[in-house]
This record gives sequence, structure tokens and C-alpha cells, in this order.
Amino acid sequence: MLELYTPKYEDLWFKQTMMEDEATMSYNHAWGGTIPFPKEEWQEWYDAWIVNHENKRYYRYLKNEDGKFVGEIAYHLDKILKGYITDVIIYAKYRGRGYGGEGLDMLCEAARENGIEVVFDDIAIDNPSVNLFLKHGFTEEQRTKDVVLVKKVI
Repeated sequence: MLELYTPKYEDLWFKQTMMEDEATMSYNHAWGGTIPFPKEEWQEWYDAWIVNHENKRYYRYLKNEDGKFVGEIAYHLDKILKGYITDVIIYAKYRGRGYGGEGLDMLCEAARENGIEVVFDDIAIDNPSVNLFLKHGFTEEQRTKDVVLVKKVI
């Protein structure tokens, strides 16, 4: 159903659109909601995540069967956790179609292919995507009043 796509610099309009969309970023309310991603920041971000990722970062768009961008998947090495944190965002208007689960599976497969053995995510306590992660083989490692930390050995 979905295809992974390495965005070109000029495709970053989609990331900007998602990051500024309140419905899409509602899961991020505990950390401020929407996130500005102005064009002035694109080059530095692109260089770090796409060009010079140093195998510490991975980023792809998700394209549906119609060739439309529907979300993003990513992981990055977290120095504090000393592990890789996942990121799956589905643009709000495309939610409810199974793209999140498929994207999460694709992200775990990409991590495995890149030699990563364990991935984590820290999810706001009230974010329903915790269930999605558990359904796709993650286990709950820790729970605080704010966050659920999930882990998957891949």
C-alpha cells in the first residue's frame, strides 16, 4: 500500500505543512503542539537528516498508492537514552487507513536493515498511538505521569 520516498529538498513543503497543521500535531500537545519549520531552516535540517545522516538518523516520506505524501517515518540516535527513537507521523487527513501501522513496520524493517537491533519511542501518556506500537510488537518499558516509553527488539 505505501512506498518509502527519500524527499528532495524542494519536497520539504510537505514536512512544513504537517508540522504546522494543528490536527496532525495534536499528539504533540504535551510538548507545544505545532512546530514551526520555516524555509530558512530547511537546508540545515536536510543536510543533517538526508545528506550527512552518519547512520545516526533516518528519514523518509510515506507515499500512498495514488503517489501522494501521507506521512513521514524517521529514527534518530538519542544520546541520553543511548538508543534509537522512532517517529511516525501521518498527516491528519490520511489517518484511519492503516498507514500508521504500515509505516511503523516499514520503519522497523529499515532500522533492522541498517544494523539497529532495538528501537524506542516516548509517547505522551494520553496519546492513543501507544496501542498502535503495542500492536506492532513494542513492549512498554516505563510509564510516568507524562510519558510511556515503548521498546522493540528487531
